[in-house]
Amino acid sequence: MKTKISVIVWNEFQHERQSSAIAEIYPDGMHQVIAQALRVGDADLDVGTATLDQPEHGLSEERLAGCDVLVWWGHKAHDQVDDAIVDRVQKRVLEGMGLIVLHSGHFSKIFRRMMGTNCSLKWREADEKERVWVVEPSHPIAAGLGEYFELPYEEMYGERFDIPQPDSTVFISWFEGGEVFRSGCTWERGHGRIFYFRPGHEAYPTYYDANVQKVLNNAVRWAAPRVNIVDVCPNAQPLEPIAKKALNFAKVGILQSAKDIQ
Repeated sequence: MKTKISVIVWNEFQHERQSSAIAEIYPDGMHQVIAQALRVGDADLDVGTATLDQPEHGLSEERLAGCDVLVWWGHKAHDQVDDAIVDRVQKRVLEGMGLIVLHSGHFSKIFRRMMGTNCSLKWREADEKERVWVVEPSHPIAAGLGEYFELPYEEMYGERFDIPQPDSTVFISWFEGGEVFRSGCTWERGHGRIFYFRPGHEAYPTYYDANVQKVLNNAVRWAAPRVNIVDVCPNAQPLEPIAKKALNFAKVGILQSAKDIQ
């Protein structure tokens, strides 16, 4: 019997290999830092990683079939993600798999597919302070957090964020330049749960932050499947006998004569 929550942390792993400054912050990639944060002290999580350049982007049918929660970070290579893999991930979310989309993953194919909107926003990279307000403290994703937490340096994302109305808005961010942003939002799609979490620009050590790590740990448990139901569209047999009827639509007044219609 399965006892652990199976998690895959997916990352493009492009910035870290193309920029020495970013490689200094995340020498083994953001995905490894996130994965390690989920592993430490959490025996109920079985955490693996996957990257863009692996065969099938590391998301084979078999691997996704065993995945409970997929954590997604993407930015500069959204268009390089194979549509067939996006279809595969969408199918699993609709069946019950959780999806956590991070930072610039708002423009990923899978997030835009699940939202059905452009997912556009304002942005600015100016080394700003971000104050993340916990506006839904009773939500499981906010467990163990204070009224707010701060990140000394982050990229600004500002409203309007073109997303469908969230089921819950757990966090709202304020930035030093004055903008605000719905930075922690949840939705249900099919049988699966989706959480978008804004912090995590590649040029800053955001994923080392204890509060950010707590949010990710909470989010994985919240998004874990409650069911796993493969979609079917069967022709259903009746549960009870259906009486035979001699149909005469004109007689029962359902159809009018051509004259009456005119």
